[in-house]
Amino acid sequence: MKVSTIKKLRESIAKAFMWIAMLIVFGFVISVIWTVFSKGMKAMSWDMISKLPGGGFYIGKEGGFLNAIVGSLYIVGASTVLGLIISIPVVFFLNVYLKRDSKLAYTARMAFDVLFGVPSIVYGAFGFTIMIYFGLRTSLLGGIIVITLLIIPIFIRTMDEATRNFPGDILDASFSLGATRWETLRVVLRQIAPGIATATLLSIGRAIGDAASVMFTAGYTDSIPTSLSQPAATLPLAVFFQLQSPIPEVVDRAYAAALVLTVIVLILSISGRFITNRFSKNKI
Repeated sequence: MKVSTIKKLRESIAKAFMWIAMLIVFGFVISVIWTVFSKGMKAMSWDMISKLPGGGFYIGKEGGFLNAIVGSLYIVGASTVLGLIISIPVVFFLNVYLKRDSKLAYTARMAFDVLFGVPSIVYGAFGFTIMIYFGLRTSLLGGIIVITLLIIPIFIRTMDEATRNFPGDILDASFSLGATRWETLRVVLRQIAPGIATATLLSIGRAIGDAASVMFTAGYTDSIPTSLSQPAATLPLAVFFQLQSPIPEVVDRAYAAALVLTVIVLILSISGRFITNRFSKNKI
């Protein structure tokens, strides 16, 4: 057999494996979406997303899971803002104020990589321990803090990779023209805007779907919290608790909550792609 024939055969086999892998992943995605939509639509109604749980909600009677929707938005929205406020200065410090390949920057990146891989339940246990130490109870504030800690490594490592691809010549040119570090940061921020959008999308997706950490810190309630000291429900916990019910109507409502959660994630994904593409077109 000729060498060219062997190469073509290898390429064909590799291509076949890639197609098979892609079809398997695509099949899993379609399967998950189909399962959630087909089972969730049975119990989906306007009452499910517009009303709080009634007295007999958990035995199949009236009410909805508006408390979980609002609680998830509260926690995810606040933690995302806090995560950005904390992460952006860290990324700029690692890439503008420090040398990109310095030992301190390398150690910091390795630490954030470790934190990136820590399971969310460990964050929940850590947050719960801190809350016990300070005498705090499960609350909206506790959920916001632990989710912020959970997504900060995602923010930093994703934005850091985008910033490291930023040409160093532009930084040198900016400094040579007499620009201050603060003025240079504005140039960097404009260039890494797609990376920030991607990091935000990944962080929100991780935050809104997490159940383990908020179970320890945010608690659960059938009402909408009006202060940071009150417990808050989330959609993942609503799905978790209702799936354990032996009542079929309540199980269907769990899939309805999962459907709402899936729709929110899909909207965020599409919006994130749109924002990323727009930022990419507007880069200088």
